[in-house]
Amino acid sequence: MMLIKIGGGEQINLEAAIADLATLEQPFVIVHGANVLRDRLVQQLGKEKTVLTSVSGYASVFSDQDALDVIMMSYSGLRNKQIVELCQRNNINAVGLTGLDGRLVQGERNKGIRVRENGKTLIKRDLSGKPRSINSQLLMLLLDNGYCPVLTIPIVDENGFAINSENDDIVVQIASALDIDTVIQLIEAPGFLDDPADESSLVTSMSPSELERREASVEGRIKRKLLALTRLCQGGKTRVIITDGRCEQPIISALDGAGTHIS
Repeated sequence: MMLIKIGGGEQINLEAAIADLATLEQPFVIVHGANVLRDRLVQQLGKEKTVLTSVSGYASVFSDQDALDVIMMSYSGLRNKQIVELCQRNNINAVGLTGLDGRLVQGERNKGIRVRENGKTLIKRDLSGKPRSINSQLLMLLLDNGYCPVLTIPIVDENGFAINSENDDIVVQIASALDIDTVIQLIEAPGFLDDPADESSLVTSMSPSELERREASVEGRIKRKLLALTRLCQGGKTRVIITDGRCEQPIISALDGAGTHIS
C-alpha cells in the first residue's frame, strides 16, 4: 500500500498528482497540508502567525483557538475538499477526513513547549499535540470498500478536543499502522537538497543513518521534518521518496526514479 503526502505549497501541481494517482492499481492514502492557504487566511483575517522554537531546536506554529479555527477553514475545509473534488473528477472515490473524524488520529495534548525568551526558559502551552495511534479499522473499512481516504489536521486529544499536529508525524503513525511500503512526499523542490538555495544540489539517495546525521546538524522546521523521516525509515520496511510536486507526472516520475530515495 502507498501513502502520498502532498505538501501545502502554492506551486504543488495538484491536478497532475491526482491524475497520476488515478493510474495506480494499488490502494493509497493521501495526507495533505495547506500552509500557504492558512497563511493567506491569517492575513485576510488580520491575525498573526507565531512560530515557536523549542530549546532543543524544533520549530512549530503556536496554536491558540484562533489559529485552530484557521486550520479548520484552510486545511480541513478548502484544501481538503479541493483535493477530494480533483479525485472525483479523476474517478477516484475519495472521502475527505481529519484526524478528528471517527478519532482517526488519536493524539496526546502537549504539556508545554520549553522556549527561550529574553534569556529565560518559559513553558508555552497551546492547542497542539502529537499523534499516538491511528484508527486503522476505520481506514481499512474505507480502503476495503474502494474509497480513498484524504486526511489532514486537526487530530483529536484525550478529551475529544481538536488539536493541531504535524502531518509528518501523522504519516509516521499511518505508515506503521497500515504497513505502508512506499511513502511519496511531494514538495516544492526536486527532492532533498544539500543546499536549499541550489536546486542542482539534489541528493538522489540517502540512508536512514545519514538522515540522523543531517537532523542533528540543522534547526527549525526542517529539523522536525528530518526527525519524522528518520522515524519513518526505522525498521527498514518503508521506502520514502521525496520528489518535485511542481512538475507534470510527479507520482509516476518518482516511481521511475526521480527525487530523493531513502531506504
